Amino acid sequence: MSNIRLFFKESLSLNLTANLDKSQSHYVSKVMRVKVSEVFSLFNSSGEWEAKILTLSKSIVEFNITKQLRQKESTKELWLAFSPIKSNYFNFMIQKSTELGVTKFLPIIFDRTIVRKINKERLEKVIIEAAEQSNRINVPSIEEPQSLKDFLNNKKIDLIFTDLNSKNKKIDSEKLTSNPTCVVIGPEGDFSEEEREQILAFKGVQPIKINENILRSETAVISALSIVNYMVN
Repeated sequence: MSNIRLFFKESLSLNLTANLDKSQSHYVSKVMRVKVSEVFSLFNSSGEWEAKILTLSKSIVEFNITKQLRQKESTKELWLAFSPIKSNYFNFMIQKSTELGVTKFLPIIFDRTIVRKINKERLEKVIIEAAEQSNRINVPSIEEPQSLKDFLNNKKIDLIFTDLNSKNKKIDSEKLTSNPTCVVIGPEGDFSEEEREQILAFKGVQPIKINENILRSETAVISALSIVNYMVN
């Protein structure tokens, strides 16, 4: 079996016969040069499946599902609320966050946010590629940008607030519930005092100082997610 893993957005089931889209067909047949009767794997929220190539015609790959390799995952919800940043760093941040197990991305427009629009379609491609590479089954979702006020209206989360002003350096795992754990990372210019007060007023929030140094946004994300993963897993 090849090491090719592809996300397939439509339903997958045993004995299914279907086609890859043009982009995936080109990758499998022209880039990886997989031949008829060879196998690769497809995945989505239903699990991961072995697919056998039936035909290669006009750059379209037809496949048949021969068996299930893994069942769907049941994982702890880990969300990331963040300020959008410049493109190259943004792609890196989304990629590494996907590898570190984030299940939902929530872009927040803070007072000091510089980048106020996102290319959701491009970011979804980055997310899918990172999920394929990192052996994940569940592909994270990404929401449209929202205000901090709208974000805080979601009361059913355990909020981890990365706060430079906090003296606390540990997450209390006993305070984490079955609700999604959500890490909130501020913009490059940090949170405003009003935003800090709003976040600290959120019920059950845990402020944490993740480093003595001032970190770039993408570095802060990786650091905070690594700490949370260590505590919840």
